[in-house]
Amino acid sequence: MIELVVAVVIGGVVAMAGLRVIDAVQWPAFNSSNVTRALTTVGQVIAVLLLVGAAILYRYGRSRWLTTLVSTVGVAGLVTATLGMPLGATRLYLFGLSVDQQFRTEYLTRMTSSPHLADMTYVDLPPYYPAGWFWWGGRFANAMGQPGWEAYKPWAILTIAVAAAIGVVLWNRMLGADRGVAVALAVTVTTLMQASPEPYAAVLILIGIPLLIPMMYGLRGHGRLADGPSGRLRSGTSWWAVVAGGVFLGLCAASYTLYAGLFAGVAVLMALVVIVVGWRGVANKAVAAQAVSAARRSLVIAVAVRLIVMAVISGLIALLVWTPYLLARLRNEPSSGGTAEHYLPGRGSVLPLPMFELSLTGAITMIGLLWILLRFRQRTVALTFGITVVGIYLFCLLSMLRTATGSTLLSFRLEPILIAVLAAAGVLGVVDLSRWAVGRFGDIRVVIGVVAAIAAVAMAQGIPDYLSNEINTAYTDTDGFGQRADQRPAGAESFFPQIDRLITEQTGRPATDNVVLTADYGFLSVYPYWGFQGLTSHYANPLAEFDKRATTIEKWTQATTPDEMIHQLEHSPWRPPNVFLFRYSAGGYTLRLAQDVYPNDPNVKRYTVTFDPKAFADPRFEVTEVGPFVLVVRK
Repeated sequence: MIELVVAVVIGGVVAMAGLRVIDAVQWPAFNSSNVTRALTTVGQVIAVLLLVGAAILYRYGRSRWLTTLVSTVGVAGLVTATLGMPLGATRLYLFGLSVDQQFRTEYLTRMTSSPHLADMTYVDLPPYYPAGWFWWGGRFANAMGQPGWEAYKPWAILTIAVAAAIGVVLWNRMLGADRGVAVALAVTVTTLMQASPEPYAAVLILIGIPLLIPMMYGLRGHGRLADGPSGRLRSGTSWWAVVAGGVFLGLCAASYTLYAGLFAGVAVLMALVVIVVGWRGVANKAVAAQAVSAARRSLVIAVAVRLIVMAVISGLIALLVWTPYLLARLRNEPSSGGTAEHYLPGRGSVLPLPMFELSLTGAITMIGLLWILLRFRQRTVALTFGITVVGIYLFCLLSMLRTATGSTLLSFRLEPILIAVLAAAGVLGVVDLSRWAVGRFGDIRVVIGVVAAIAAVAMAQGIPDYLSNEINTAYTDTDGFGQRADQRPAGAESFFPQIDRLITEQTGRPATDNVVLTADYGFLSVYPYWGFQGLTSHYANPLAEFDKRATTIEKWTQATTPDEMIHQLEHSPWRPPNVFLFRYSAGGYTLRLAQDVYPNDPNVKRYTVTFDPKAFADPRFEVTEVGPFVLVVRK
């Protein structure tokens, strides 16, 4: 436990110190210069060397604390260099304020404005998306004195670095630092490559994959696979492992519902495997049929109790963020239009098979698959990884099957977990191959170590290329200060600071007391105004009735006089907007709205509605043109 606390502190210090050093220099933009790319590689090489050094220290019997210190500094430094350096000249994180990052930033901005749980967009609604990572991010932003959108990048990098540091400590404790460091390095590199644009997902992968092993131990009740499962609740149960599994599942439920569903399903699969194996094995140990029956009954009860304890612990943690929404649903508050699962890209319609790619990732995951198939009967780690892989593929198949009912389970987002698990198994497979090679060719451990380190550097330095689109977007998007990091002319979003000042002056209210109707949702990502309508129905709270709000907005466009407009606003089923942020056009004031068109891909259809300017030509409204925008404030 103390080591985990140390890992959190070291990971946080390394990340924050590294980001401070990076921010102290005026770097050229990543999309117009290779300077930051070169320095990223240097940082990655240093980090890998530190991790190699930690493994060597362990092999020579040095202090465990020294090994922990060096390995946590190395892995946290790897995260900071890989993400912080390429983004060193921008205030924005991967994907800037575009695509999904727009609503994630909006959520962090909301949690920064107040510690109270609330929907990211809609006023007076409890949150539908788990607020865990964003709530703590809001407290981080408050502590740093930054707006939520600006704190997003350091908070993302900080939490991933801390999670990586926790992960390497867990691997070291379970496998020894020589193998643990190598596994942690593989998991960290693949996670950065596959999941870093979704930082809370990356955090759960880095911590969750090593915790799958204690979860298996907790359910089985013994420390060694050869011992078989135990039906003893007292002396045979590792309650620390059970509690750890429950806490992790709770953190998943409080941060990412999809991952919570997957890991909970994996836990159930683990329990079933333990029961099946134990059911068959008991007959070989007991003599009398009555003893066999009693042993089997004891086994099932013990495993069920352990699983239930995990479920109770995770449920209690989940309720910390889910209670407001669940209470609203229990009160039968109206809900409609939420379509979070209506998305099926091409990669969601096929099984992910990374092991057949012609790349280093493909090679290491293929080795991992083969190692699992060869070792799952002898090694608890292999069995755990095998169950997880099976669970992911079952989830994918279930998601595809659900398309027949008009929805999905978004299984394509589980591919980063699959790759990280197979990469971890791949490292253990390489370890076994190395032992065989040493026995066959003599002591070639130095050769194997050098080649493995070079392979790690090769994979790590390829991450910026893999994330080039995400990094470039962070430089081409206009940030909350109205600037582009690549020093090119900013977009229309550069008028947002001026619009914010005008709203404050004309309403006399803080942002959190205003409801804005706009299609420029980046404005809601930067400032904590409430929105009358969300970006798309896929990110909308079901309690917000996205579809009905869209119909209401279209009805408002029919108003031709101020009296008609005010009448309709006052009879809105929801708190009406007192601020409108339109785009100017020759035909009137326009908004671009969204409609769910699943099962089509793309799954969103954009359409434009136009308001008659005459509907706002009245002293009860104040109309201001700001660049391409028209700001309307109801007095």
